[in-house]
Amino acid sequence: MMANPAKTFLSVILIIDNERFANQLSLELPRLYDYVKQTFKDFEFILVNNLGKSISDDKFEQLDADIRQNTFILNLSQQTHFNNAVLAGFDRSNGDYTLLLEHDFFEDLNLIGLLYEQTQTGNDIVYLRGNRKKLGFFSNILYKSFIRILGRYSDLKLDAHAHNTRLISRRALNSLLRLRENVRFMKALYAVVGYNSSYINVEKSVSHTDRTLGEQFRTSLLAITSFSTFLRSLMLWIFVLSLGILFVVISNTLLVKFTNYDIFGAYHEAVPGWAFLVVLSSTFFAITCLNLYIISVYLSNIYQEIKKRPLYIIESIKRI
Repeated sequence: MMANPAKTFLSVILIIDNERFANQLSLELPRLYDYVKQTFKDFEFILVNNLGKSISDDKFEQLDADIRQNTFILNLSQQTHFNNAVLAGFDRSNGDYTLLLEHDFFEDLNLIGLLYEQTQTGNDIVYLRGNRKKLGFFSNILYKSFIRILGRYSDLKLDAHAHNTRLISRRALNSLLRLRENVRFMKALYAVVGYNSSYINVEKSVSHTDRTLGEQFRTSLLAITSFSTFLRSLMLWIFVLSLGILFVVISNTLLVKFTNYDIFGAYHEAVPGWAFLVVLSSTFFAITCLNLYIISVYLSNIYQEIKKRPLYIIESIKRI
């Protein structure tokens, strides 16, 4: 904790997405309030209710008036994806800095002060980074493939061990809010925005045990299609492969037609019209793959246009 409260307005966003955390709010909010009050001059708590139902007022009746005065609850009309709930909180944030705080880090609130101190060294985004990632066997294969694809087919610099908890400056958040994409993968959008980033190592590992393999696959597919050129490159390689198959098939067909032996040395009786049909089918297969690749290029370009991502983001302007 800092010796003197920072002259900073801090917005703290809490995503309520499970009953356990909702039931603990009456105990956790006073602890959070006491810490933040001693650390920052001004602050607000934004609770995003992503349970799909209202939270009973009884859970907040025992809270002090000062805590309730600085706390706002956003009740979403229906349960939505975590990233969309985060966006709702970001839209409501008014602070000089905005903290997205996960439930798991309430046990060590001193991390909030450490995150803020990191921002005072020229960093606009500071996040918590785990030492390892707890995943099942198939989830581990999926995640490693996902990270490798994004690293190879995009310009994004993603941290595979980053937690969702992070502190964001006002200017970085304003730039982030310009990216009004309906299909969102927040960790990639942080990378798209840019700005100086840093992290603080924590012992707690990043875990996706609360998500099914199907949900992890859909999230990975979303990020790959939205932030990389992997599928377009895949269609190109399929077209190149089809050309190789075309060359081999035509060579084998002509060998059988004129020598009655295939490329493996096996004897075959040439059938009239067979060579023509094989060559024709192989040619159309290659042409189809070419057309699919061309269509994928067009769709990729259209997708990039409709997302309306800014072509550049100005970090600052200085007179020299």
